[in-house]
Order: sequence, then C-alpha cells, then structure tokens
Amino acid sequence: MWRRTYLLLVLVRLWFALSPSYLHPDENFQGPEVIAGQIFSYPVRHTWEFTSENPIRSVFPLWPVYGLPMLLLQWLWVGNGQDGQVPPIAVFWTLRFFMFLLSFVLEYWALQEQITSTRHRPIAVLLVASSYVTWTFQTHTFSNSVETLAVLWSLVLIGRITSPHVMTRRKATDFPRPLSLAALVLAALVTACTAIAVDTAFYTPGTVTWSDLITHPVITPLNNLVYNSSPENLALHGLHPWYQHLVANLPQLIGPAVALMFLRPYVSLRLWSAISGIAALSFVQHQEARFLLPAVPLILSSLKLPRSQTLRRLWIAIWVVFNLLLGVLMGTYHQGGIIPGQVFLSKQPDATTAVWWKTYSPPIWLLNGKNEVLTTKDVMGMKGEALLDLLTELATCDTPADRRNTEYLKEKNGTYLIAPASATWLDPYLPNKGLEGLRFREVWRYRKHVNLDDLDFGDDGVWNTLSRVIGRRGLVAWRVTKSCEL
Repeated sequence: MWRRTYLLLVLVRLWFALSPSYLHPDENFQGPEVIAGQIFSYPVRHTWEFTSENPIRSVFPLWPVYGLPMLLLQWLWVGNGQDGQVPPIAVFWTLRFFMFLLSFVLEYWALQEQITSTRHRPIAVLLVASSYVTWTFQTHTFSNSVETLAVLWSLVLIGRITSPHVMTRRKATDFPRPLSLAALVLAALVTACTAIAVDTAFYTPGTVTWSDLITHPVITPLNNLVYNSSPENLALHGLHPWYQHLVANLPQLIGPAVALMFLRPYVSLRLWSAISGIAALSFVQHQEARFLLPAVPLILSSLKLPRSQTLRRLWIAIWVVFNLLLGVLMGTYHQGGIIPGQVFLSKQPDATTAVWWKTYSPPIWLLNGKNEVLTTKDVMGMKGEALLDLLTELATCDTPADRRNTEYLKEKNGTYLIAPASATWLDPYLPNKGLEGLRFREVWRYRKHVNLDDLDFGDDGVWNTLSRVIGRRGLVAWRVTKSCEL
C-alpha cells in the first residue's frame, strides 16, 4: 500500500516540477543563467555575487548539475536535425525535469540506505515524499536543493565507512585506516584544486595561465566566508535574530512536523546532523527558510507518528492539508507568471522596453535572443508616482495602429509594463482612453500568479489584503503609449 502511495506522490512531485512557479530569483541567477550564457551564448545578467572584486559564488559545482544536462540537450537537439539554437524555455524545462530525477532517485536511494528499520522506513519515506518542500524547492534549481542531496549522500558514505559489517569483513591485506584517511584527504585536495582552477579560469579576464593559478587564485568559499562574517554586509540583505530559523523558518517548511520533532523523535545520525546544522546556521544573522532545505529530509525521516490512533489520524489530516495548501501556493501560484511572461515578451516583435513592477527579477536568458532589442527594467520596489514618470519617459507615441486589434505589433518600438493584477494603485489610470496622459492596453494576462511580497496587513487589514492579493491574482502585461505632439 505504501509503495502505491509513494508512486502517487512521485507523480505529484513531477506535476509541481513542471509548473512555472518562481520561488526565488536565486534559482535562476545563481545557477542556470550563468551556465546557459557559457554554453548557448544567451545574453545573461550576472548578479553581484559573480561580478564583485572578490566573487563569492563557485561555478565548479554548476557544471555537473546544470552544465551536463544543457550539453546533453544541445547534443540531442543537433543530432535530431534541429536548426538554430536550443530555445531557452526548452533548457528551462529540461533542468526542472533533471532536478526532479535527481530528487526522486538520489533522495529515495539515500534514505533507503540510511534507514535500516524495515518498520520505520515506509513512514520516513512517505513523510519526505509528501512534503511540499520536496515537491517544490527540491525540484527547482536551487543550490540549496543540490546541497540537500550532498548532505544525504555524505551521511550515506559515513554510514558505509563506520558500518560494523564493513569492519568485520576487513582483511589483513586491506589498507590500514590511516592510509584510507590519506586517500580521502588526497581526493579532497584534488577536488579543491580542480574547483579553484575552474573558478580562476571563469573569473580571470582573457586566458588563464599557471602563474594566475599560483599567484592570483580565486577561492570562492573563502571569499564567501569573509563576506558573510561581516555584519555590515549581511545588513544589506536583512538581519534576523538567532531564533529565526527555529521559530519561523522551520515551521514554515515542515509545519506540524515540528511538534513531532520534540515529542516523537526517532534518534538517529540524521536527526543530530539536522539539529547541529540548524544550530550552526543560527549563528549567521541573515537567515532564509531555503537555507534549511538540507535539514528537511533529515528531520522528516527521523520522526515517529503519534501512538494514539485518534491523534495519528488528526496529525495526518493536518499534515496533508498543510502540504496541499503550501504546495499549490508555492508550486503553482507563487510568482507563477514571470516565466510565461518572459516567453510572451520573447514573441512580441515590437517589444523594445519591458518594465517589471512588483515582481521578482525576471530571468533575461529566457528571452530567446530578444535581448538584442529588448531592454528589461526591473523596478520592483519603485513608488507609483516614480513609475508613472518612468513610463511617461519610455512610452511610445500613440498611433491609430495602437487602437486596432493587433496592428500595434507592426510598430518598430513598444513599451510594456508587466505588473500583478493586485497592484490596485494603477486602477485609476487604466481606463484612460483620451488623448492626454498615458494609455494602458492590456495585451496578456496569466491567472496563476500570486505576489506574496505585496501583502500590506498594516494599512489594508488582513481580509482586504487577502481579498486583493488572492482575489485579484494574476500577472498582466500592458502596452503603454502616450499622446505626442506632431
């Protein structure tokens, strides 16, 4: 029975993997966009982590995780006789499917190896597979998702090395343990040197030489540690109290499982690894929920269900409702219109300027070469009055073609505003059909989009805010024009 349930949950995971929700800009800007620019020569935008004087992001782990699937897709694309470059949206969905496969195969395999109790194994596997974190975060291209698999398999290797069965099978001719340690250290050094060489080659202008590797190596983990050790740097991203992970981020990720973590724990190396990891991360003042992704499967696989049948059924019901609600919200609606919006803009022949307001930063590598003529302006937190001034400056002149069906597509230039339908500040300006002021023509709408960053409970109240953000969900593109003197 539990195996059929698990297979059903795998299909749920695949469904969310192939849904265009956008959980955080880093799932694009810290991975796929960087490598896509290297392999396909897409115009990309490197964030500050890659452009600062002391870059803090390594490109070495990005190649096996994102680079290999891209290279395989390129090989298949050319091998099947397809002309031209691989469309970016095909790369996007390939990576999503690849992340699904990684989480499905490697996560399940690691849990199977670590959980020796045949009685506890089905419960642990189902708890992990039924978590919305597994459905959504783990199938997106986060570095934290890759770290989750790395932590799980590190524990697998530790378990294999320290297994009593391994120790009893040792022979006199086997390597003594000090030599085994030396082999591990040597492997670690070779990996570290390779990573430093790859990063140095990436961040060094021109051709890298042996002299560059020796005198000016780029050691991104060290730069990352130095950067995150400075409270001034962390303050730029937001400072949090030491208990943020424990009282806010962890409940957000595992919901009712927090109670079982304290009341019904299954003591294991996985649980202690999760606790120690959360404790270590709590010393860092900048704390986001996704930083705890590696701890989620470790905790969920180390829990026992309530003893009482009544309490067990109640807990399972709460668990199912919690994950269904968060799964649909985060896996389908959360910033869900951004990816389809970029695909829409890539097909607009007249689009030369796109202004994105009150959304996450859009990944420009999905514009499919449109970057050569389309300027993307990300004004997420801009005030409404400043937005109108910007649109007045950028809007094209209103012509008779703008008033007839799709005739505007024949124009050479066009300015588009992409914003959530919940942005009620725009409402007074949208109906304008006169000759004075800006004119907004709605040309595209994607219904499955919710902007949780637009919550304003303080000014609008809870009910009014939810009615606006949820009731008026969707992302809209307007073509913006203005009257011009002849």
